[in-house]
Amino acid sequence: MTKSESYYVVSNPLPSQESELTVLFAGESQTKPEHRLGPKVYDYYLIHYVISGKGIFSSQGEEHELGAGDSFVIEPEQLISYVSNEIDPWHYCWIAFTGMQAAALVASTGVNPLQPIIHTKRNRHIPVLFRHIQQALRSKKTNAQLKSIGYLHLLLGEYCETLSASTLAGVVTEAESDRIVQQAIHYLSTQYAEPITIELMAESLGYNRAYLSRMFKRHTKVTPVTFLLKLRVDKARLLLRERLELTIEQIASSVGFYDPLYFSKQFRRWYGVSPSEYRNQIKSL
Repeated sequence: MTKSESYYVVSNPLPSQESELTVLFAGESQTKPEHRLGPKVYDYYLIHYVISGKGIFSSQGEEHELGAGDSFVIEPEQLISYVSNEIDPWHYCWIAFTGMQAAALVASTGVNPLQPIIHTKRNRHIPVLFRHIQQALRSKKTNAQLKSIGYLHLLLGEYCETLSASTLAGVVTEAESDRIVQQAIHYLSTQYAEPITIELMAESLGYNRAYLSRMFKRHTKVTPVTFLLKLRVDKARLLLRERLELTIEQIASSVGFYDPLYFSKQFRRWYGVSPSEYRNQIKSL
């Protein structure tokens, strides 16, 4: 049976202005067979969710065959094209947004130009959130911007959870594994002064310790333990230079070493001198 072609779009009723995050418009369409868009670029973010039917999304020289439950993300200035299937043309909805927070929010989900596809067949919340955004904009009320941004945050949260679930199931892309390692680096860089362990970090991030350690070493060429030790020693070296009023013990404690002798051993390992000798060298300059 031939599907009736349809097209619907609703824009943000508020005037366009520079903002941290702004939903520009949302829409939905039952495309005709072989309906094509592009090759072209956009100057905003655009996310499509396939409700039914099939099509092909092309980006970065790759073609992705997509169907019901799949999403694809288009980033600004990214050359893309997409075309509906000639027999079963796709019916999809979309949302466009922009703002200074947009790039960081999209990146936090694990999506990037090299990994623009999200398979969400079992997530019933995603199409509902697209409809909520449409309804918020269609109401044309003064709270339309706030409500649509709220639903957008929830939508990106669902995508993040979906990609995390696929990672835990063992389906890990290079982009996803890099994101996981960056999370670990951020954790260590902010918690280094605390009595943390690699076990605590893995538990906090939600990954198996051995799995996280292997991935970390593959990306950084060092183990998490070595990274943490070097990070602490480097922080201590900075304090030895800049905080001359602090004792060696105080500096060791400040960077997460609670045994001054162990701190001295690790410092000598990396810099060839003890903390006291290093400080004396600084004072003599």
